[in-house]
This record gives sequence, C-alpha cells and structure tokens, in this order.
Amino acid sequence: MSHSGQPQGSPLDGEGSVQVALDPTIRIGKAKVFAVYGKGGIGKSTTSSNLSVAFSKLGKRVIQIGCDPKHDSTFTLTKRLVPTVIDVLESVNFHPEELRPRDFVYEGYNGVQCVEAGGPPAGTGCGGYVVGQTVKLLKQHHLLDDTDVVVFDVLGDVVCGGFAAPLQHAHRALIVTANDFDSIFALNRIAAAIMAKARNYQVRIGGVIANRSAATDEIDRFTDAVGLRRLAHFPDLDVIRRSRLKKSTLFEMEPAPGLEAAQQEYMRLATALWEGTEPLMARPMKDRDIFDFLGFD
Repeated sequence: MSHSGQPQGSPLDGEGSVQVALDPTIRIGKAKVFAVYGKGGIGKSTTSSNLSVAFSKLGKRVIQIGCDPKHDSTFTLTKRLVPTVIDVLESVNFHPEELRPRDFVYEGYNGVQCVEAGGPPAGTGCGGYVVGQTVKLLKQHHLLDDTDVVVFDVLGDVVCGGFAAPLQHAHRALIVTANDFDSIFALNRIAAAIMAKARNYQVRIGGVIANRSAATDEIDRFTDAVGLRRLAHFPDLDVIRRSRLKKSTLFEMEPAPGLEAAQQEYMRLATALWEGTEPLMARPMKDRDIFDFLGFD
C-alpha cells in the first residue's frame, strides 16, 4: 500500500480525467453575466433561451453558454444539438490553440451566439473544468470583447463543486422554480449555495422566476420569508411546450393563447435585468424548517 492508502500501482481516483483547478485570472470582461439555476426539469433551458432572445431584441449582443452534459440548452436557438466544447477539445487532443471560433460557437435565432460547454464523462472529472475552458476559449478568441450579455444555463440543481463555477463569473444568479414543494426546496438549497459564493465573488441573487405554474402563492410566501423576490411569472402554457417540440423560441411561434403575454413578460424581464436589479441577501431556511414552512406531511 502507498502512503495515501491506495493499493500500489492503482491509479488515483480521477487520474486521467478532465479535472483541474480553475484559473482565477480568467474574467469575462464588461458583459453583464447571468447564471440560471433551478431544479432539474424545471425549464431552465427554455427560460434561458427565450431570455437570450429578449436581450437580443433589446439590441444586445448575447452569448448563451449551456452547462449540461445533455447539451440541449441552445437547441431551440440553433435548431439542433451542437457539438460541445469538451467534444471539440477532445478532437484536438486538448490542444485549444488548434481550435477556431466556428468549431465551438454557433449563431442562433436573432443573432444569439450559442456555446454548449458539455461535461466530462460520467463519474470522472469536474464540470468546473469545462466551464473554465469554455470561458478561456471565448477570451482567447476575443469573442467576449463586444458581448453585452452572457447567459449561463446550468445543469439541474447541482450547485456543488464544478457546476457552481458559473457563479464565479456571474453578476446575478436567477433561480427558476415552480409552485410546488420539490422546486421550492431546490430553490432554497440553490440560494444557500449562491450566498456562500457571494462571500468571495461578485455574484448576488437577482431573483426568482416562476415557471410552469398557474399560481405563485407558495413561491411568493416563501420568497417573502427568506428575503427573495419574484421577477417574472410564466404559466404552464401549451405553446411553451410546443415550442420545444418545434425547435423554436417563443418569439418564432405562430399566435396562440398566452403567447403574446409570455413574450411581453420575457421582454419585461430582460429590460429589468439589463437596467439592473437590486442584489438580494437571502436567508435560506434549514431543511427541517422548510418542510414545516411548506406544510409537507
């Protein structure tokens, strides 16, 4: 046995994986940076993509970065699953100097620039490496120089380790939730993680986006209790569901019930975020307290 307790000759866990320390010197620059979090399956990619389009319709130059191995964040913007940064890096044996912007950046609807960071193979490495490499590539190719807005769309409710990496770049973190226990429970945990990052980085909570919910009473009751606030509300509309099936953002869909109101809500949200939201200092609940507060039986 070695001094580490590992059997002699056996590789250390993670050896050969894409796991490295993040480079603290890499900064995005002058763009306003938003990181979108929320429970898995809550509609973060739909929210992020439509928000990116809304920013673009305000005349802003936008880059959306998908941070999920599923790499479908930009699906409705580009109409396809684009290759990921980790895929193209692997194709050049992790020599980033061999890459060109067109190898990993794709233009989506209304000029939104789309990047899918991807993720390491399951069980190996760290998502933070992929986020770090993506930002580094964008910087090296000067693709962030003239960018006004960067939107990170982040994997599920995983906010530990690597997938908290976008919080090191973001100015505001947005949390998508629905009006149910599981979504609000995830919201509380994500808020706690963001507050932890806020001790050492510039990121602050911008607010909560209610999604796929007819009502917002439980969301509003919870946000009032912990010092958060709701920024926008998107009901569970059939046209939103169909937009994913049609590989389209809401701004490309034919008229349908609720569509115009949803488009206007995205434009209102983008305008508010661009003009600047107050940083929120949340007071997340302990797990046991949130069970009691939400009446979980």
